[in-house]
Amino acid sequence: MPRKLIIAIDGYSSCGKSTFAKAIARKLDYIYIDSGAMYRAVTLYCLRKGYAGREELKTANILNDIKIIDISFVYNPDISEYETYLNSENVEKEIRGIEVSSHVSRISQIPEVRDRMVALQRQIGVFKGIVMDGRDIGTVVFPDADLKIFMTASVDIRARRRFDELRGKNIHVDFEEIRNNIIARDIADENRDISPLRKAPDAIVLDNSRMTVSQQMDWVMDIIRTLTDGN
Repeated sequence: MPRKLIIAIDGYSSCGKSTFAKAIARKLDYIYIDSGAMYRAVTLYCLRKGYAGREELKTANILNDIKIIDISFVYNPDISEYETYLNSENVEKEIRGIEVSSHVSRISQIPEVRDRMVALQRQIGVFKGIVMDGRDIGTVVFPDADLKIFMTASVDIRARRRFDELRGKNIHVDFEEIRNNIIARDIADENRDISPLRKAPDAIVLDNSRMTVSQQMDWVMDIIRTLTDGN
């Protein structure tokens, strides 16, 4: 039986990391963990409680509540995907909205929030057989991952993908707003003090600007077969 791997997928926002990671997990019958969804769920919680918004973050309140924020992933057989639950509530659709996207970088920079999320992620990965995507998986969460992939694509293509995704979910958004949000997210992710977006030295770069998911799967499965052959 092939050995189970920890597969870490990092990269810029709206590169299709989640779609790619989900496809790999389904193909290998691995657990898929969307680390970005975890931070989005925390952000949604903070927005609902009034801890984040136009004013300064109410950091003390966030730190006090972080212990009671529970985030889990539940497999939905109807769509063959894992969905994000915040304190037992399915928030998969709500965490993908523009308001959460506009605040998630600030929330994710809080050290105690990141510490809690990283601890949960590592706990899930103890037995391997997982695919996790985010922005610091291969550098911080799982620096010893068996396979690290760093994804990128042009800003305009990422904005179009994000726009189409949200419109497909009947979430009405403006393309330029999406594009500007992506640019702002890139700057924030690359320059944050804690776990900035970086390519791990041993990560393999995947520029999927002109690739379909099927083409990406052919590419990654060749690599996975090389890692698991004979084990």
